[in-house]
Amino acid sequence: MNGKQLKNSILQWAIQGKLVPQDPNDEPASILLERIRAEKAKLVKEKKIKKDKNESIIYRGDDNSYYEKFLATGEVKCIDDEIPFEIPATWEWARFSTIINMSPTVSAEDDVDAAFMPMALINAGYGSGYSYETKKWSLIKTGFTKIAVGDIAYAKITPCFQNRKSFILEDVPGKVAAATTELNVLRLYGQTLYAWYVLYFLKSDYFIKEAKYKGTAGQQRVLSSYVQNKLFPIPPYNEQYRIIGKVQDVFSIVDKYEKSQQGLDKLNALIFDSLKKSILQEAIQGKLVPQIAEEGTAQELLEQIRQEKQKLVKEGKLKKSALTDSAIFKGDDNKYYEQIGKSVKEITEEIAFDLPNGWYWCRLKDICSIFTGATFKKEEATITRKGIRILRGGNISPFELKIKDDDIFLTKDKVKEDILLKENDILTPAVTSLENIGKMARVDSDMSDTTVGGFVFIIRLHLINRWFSKYILYLLSSPFMIDFMKSITNKSGQAFYNIGKERLSMALLPIPPLTEQYRIVTQIEKLFEQLR
Repeated sequence: MNGKQLKNSILQWAIQGKLVPQDPNDEPASILLERIRAEKAKLVKEKKIKKDKNESIIYRGDDNSYYEKFLATGEVKCIDDEIPFEIPATWEWARFSTIINMSPTVSAEDDVDAAFMPMALINAGYGSGYSYETKKWSLIKTGFTKIAVGDIAYAKITPCFQNRKSFILEDVPGKVAAATTELNVLRLYGQTLYAWYVLYFLKSDYFIKEAKYKGTAGQQRVLSSYVQNKLFPIPPYNEQYRIIGKVQDVFSIVDKYEKSQQGLDKLNALIFDSLKKSILQEAIQGKLVPQIAEEGTAQELLEQIRQEKQKLVKEGKLKKSALTDSAIFKGDDNKYYEQIGKSVKEITEEIAFDLPNGWYWCRLKDICSIFTGATFKKEEATITRKGIRILRGGNISPFELKIKDDDIFLTKDKVKEDILLKENDILTPAVTSLENIGKMARVDSDMSDTTVGGFVFIIRLHLINRWFSKYILYLLSSPFMIDFMKSITNKSGQAFYNIGKERLSMALLPIPPLTEQYRIVTQIEKLFEQLR
């Protein structure tokens, strides 16, 4: 259970009367309700508020059922199906609007300094945090939500409402504030409720998660009727004070726990990341699974790829120049050489480590084609979200492609057919931040209605084979290849790095026999699953 979940549980216990013990000497909450009704009657007489036409009393009958009596009409109805949970005998239920002034008035002299609070200055979470700018009241008294010291305010718009942007206004210049119009303001009736108890109620899952909204997605607002009719559990006044003290004491402990948990989570993430890197490095050096002589050699796989390229050249899908492969071998002098046609040169300094028997080095360009994604102008994107979906760097997580709601679409005529994604394609950002270099994902299903943007590479293997594709994905994601990619980048702007396609194509890859690739991939995935 994380810190947020703990706090939600604590608040739920608090409003159910389970956080602190009840004291039989406490004045019962029924007395508080009488005081609230008396205070409201006084304010109505003084014409400071309007008479509450929907005022009601909720009580438990002799049959143990809950009833609500409406004072204006005398109507009584059973509300058992509305009661969300049991509360202690000294507590009372009431409709929220009957115990809280939900439309308080605020006034101040024009020339006084006052607090000004846009939504960005109101803290989310379980406290009562905010900051403010100081402005003359005359400049902010209209067009904004007005709040007086002691009032409680909460955001009524999503996602600020769910993020618990709510607070009690404490001492500010001029004792008043003007804030975003996306706040609702509440005021207590005399000394009947503690503001902090009401605030914790507003931050509870009971209030947040059951809310009803109006409006479109992303701009929904909490229905006033939901808040007005919400059943509010009222403890005795002294018990409210004890609840507040206990919540704050326990929250301070939870905050320490949460900080420790975050540190532990970060440490675990670093450990898991380090372990994954170690697994990949062991895998591409032939140390993760044993070699089996009967499985043949990588030379056989490279020959199979060469034959596949010849077929693609005949079909006009590949240029003839792609058949000019290099052959990398170890000489009798224990040095490494690369032969292209009749030309032979030593490349010992490029070889990072020796390979097991049956493995071979090859250049990335000899086993794949590398495509750059579609380039387009922003105005060419379709509004209808039809056509070809464009994946960008943000869609690529390590070993996973993510479809997003804000993906761009282009009409089919704007996209070359050869860059439409095919199963087994490997994608990597061509322009990215230094820490994200080596972030790769693989297309593992039909995505022929999708391609990538111009800042992403498509690595398309000449041999269509699931295990070969997966092995190359893990190889390209290994620390060995990440170090290589970092070595060939050019800085592009203040925080981004460009990976050149031609330089990437010259990467040296350690290739095992195809059957061993299957065993390597299976073992990697097994170990990664255990690390989750």
